[in-house]
Amino acid sequence: MILAGTAIIHRPIEGKVKTVTISKNCSNQYFAAILFDDGKDKPESSTDGKAIGIDLGLTHFAVTSQGSKFDNPRILNKHEKNLKLKQQQLSRKQKGSNNRTKARKKVARVHRKIANCREDFLHKLSRRIVNENQVIVLENLNVKGMMHNHCLAKSIHQVGWGMFCTMLKYKAEMEGKIYQEVDRFFPSSKTCHVCLNQVGSLPLDIRFWTCENCHTKHDRDVNAAINLRDEGLRILTCQSPPCGKPAHGAGSSGTGDKACCPDVSRSKGGRKKSTTALSVGQEAYRVREASL
Repeated sequence: MILAGTAIIHRPIEGKVKTVTISKNCSNQYFAAILFDDGKDKPESSTDGKAIGIDLGLTHFAVTSQGSKFDNPRILNKHEKNLKLKQQQLSRKQKGSNNRTKARKKVARVHRKIANCREDFLHKLSRRIVNENQVIVLENLNVKGMMHNHCLAKSIHQVGWGMFCTMLKYKAEMEGKIYQEVDRFFPSSKTCHVCLNQVGSLPLDIRFWTCENCHTKHDRDVNAAINLRDEGLRILTCQSPPCGKPAHGAGSSGTGDKACCPDVSRSKGGRKKSTTALSVGQEAYRVREASL
């Protein structure tokens, strides 16, 4: 069968074509992914430049160490009513009929619209962050484990944290910039970024808190982003050749120097608990004092 049509090429092909992969989605749209070699060397990564820490969430999709807050677009909620209507129409059609095939394509088009809107938001935000910063630090979230919370599973699924981190990582590598992840058990929200004092407990409903040591009032998310930035820079500093270790590029903190986080063990009930007597604030203070 010969398909006639016009191809939309969104980027000029520069270099030698290696492979061409043809794919088709549920809406009968065809895509050609072209892999080509442009002959350019991969840029070397460097830490010289602006560093940013990003705290991901649900109310605000991303909060940066610079104080910027990007709202969660909640794209699924905007199309949920239309999706429900199309799925109800699909369920009433007789299996194997042409009308059922037409209804299935209508449902697929709504899902495609949701996916396109989500990817558009993530691409634009990740591109902006990579263009404006040299070092990008995030928390290594266990998204798959967080999905077991049935109260938040739907919201976590539609927000797209994993896709956003993937976009940041490959875009930073292409630009010669550094993408760094901090251990998920690092208490970024509970540690004061001014005096490094750590509070014992900080429930999720508390969005602002005051440090008992230096009396600094903190925005929970901004404070977490600042702590992530500082911890990421500390990890990168310890990974540099002067510390006696080979320099690493972008990647997770688990492959290089260990983050300042407590040792974790499991209790009988399966809940993770800390077994480290030294607080993270004291440990970070000792690291900073030793560097001086």
